[in-house]
Amino acid sequence: MKSSSRSLAAVLVALAAVAATGLAAAKPKLDPVSQAFYQTTRLIMTKEETKIFQRLPDAASRKEFIADFWLKRDPDPDTPDNEYRKEFEARVDYVNRRFNKEGGPGYNTDRGRVWILIGPPDKAEEFPPDAGGSVRGFVIWWSYYQDKMAVEFTDQTGTGKYRITNVEGDFFGAMDLMKLGRYVRADDVFSKKFVKFETVYDAAAGEIEVRLPAKGLMFRENDEGRLQVDLRFLIYIYPDEGASKESFSDARSVVLTDAELEARKTIDLRFAKPLAPGTSFVDVVVMGKEGMKGKIRQIFEIKVPRK
Repeated sequence: MKSSSRSLAAVLVALAAVAATGLAAAKPKLDPVSQAFYQTTRLIMTKEETKIFQRLPDAASRKEFIADFWLKRDPDPDTPDNEYRKEFEARVDYVNRRFNKEGGPGYNTDRGRVWILIGPPDKAEEFPPDAGGSVRGFVIWWSYYQDKMAVEFTDQTGTGKYRITNVEGDFFGAMDLMKLGRYVRADDVFSKKFVKFETVYDAAAGEIEVRLPAKGLMFRENDEGRLQVDLRFLIYIYPDEGASKESFSDARSVVLTDAELEARKTIDLRFAKPLAPGTSFVDVVVMGKEGMKGKIRQIFEIKVPRK
């Protein structure tokens, strides 16, 4: 589980890039509401969302983006509270109080960013510096059991400013879970908390096809003795710069026999939606039917050839 120097370097570069994104001036200049939103949520934006947000032309389109941003991450849209947003804002508030002495706002420190992205550690250990060593301050290890991951922070100068000096496990996998909606409680519709799926585009038919892994869905026996799963889809389409966002929703039920399900690797569902030529980001959210928990989500970059 030990990390290589290359993987540690990649983590450091990724966190530094996130911090730098917030300092760079967005084009066009952001209105106060959008700036306040972007200042911290850039930490949990996917790279595609960052591209989309930075090219939005005005405050109205950014306001719409912000509403969609939280809706996509809401683990249970049928209730008034958005548990994901509440958890994120609580983490930001905590790190700004706890780590604000490590240089700038707490969310811009190494420990603050890891706390926001991965959460509070299951175990925190503190070790004194080696006598006569080059490190003057303490060493802290944060362990995350569910993610099978640990992060080491070192106060190398003895000033109380901790920096990441080692990573064990899949830091990027854990980070991506948070970005896409880590706190989904997928215990009713999906067999795992995070299910990867594919989305492709059939240009000839003008259809978006979503391919869900059959083993990632929780089928239940219906009144006819067959296996059934009921799904809801929210699909957001962000075309090339200058074009307006489109979105639509749909509900689908899949009914199969045991033998049919056993023979399937994927459940392929098609949605009639012609895409404009150029590059589009297609954000696909899949949920259980109303009253059932569970949500998975991914963003896909789809290129349609220009004639």
